[in-house]
Amino acid sequence: MPKITILSVALCVFILLVLIPFMEISDTHLTNPEWPGHARLHEAWQLLENAAFSLLAFILVWKGIAPRIGIVIGLILSSSFLVAWLTGPLYGGSMAHSDGTEFAIGGISVVVVVVAIIAGLLLLGWRAHSQHIEVSA
Repeated sequence: MPKITILSVALCVFILLVLIPFMEISDTHLTNPEWPGHARLHEAWQLLENAAFSLLAFILVWKGIAPRIGIVIGLILSSSFLVAWLTGPLYGGSMAHSDGTEFAIGGISVVVVVVAIIAGLLLLGWRAHSQHIEVSA
């Protein structure tokens, strides 16, 4: 298994299982008193779901059970965030917290950049895995 394939999915797991929950289990998201309880329930669900699916993706790649499915799961998780961000103006979505702050550098959302990088690395992992199969065959 190419290292980039394993590393790209491992990075996806780290972001979705550790980093994002660390950032969102706070008063800006999950415990935000301004959010209705229903919105907080959906936030908890999304965090758990993303963590579980990213972990499944890693197991599928690491164990060699179904690497392509693992990569696709990672791509679904990362690209769905990017689509939600791109379509935010249609439904009033924003990267700004309820207090108006945003985790950005030079006006560019750090989270969007990191997720875009993950998606790109996953695509590289897909390509490397595909080439690895062709060479092995």
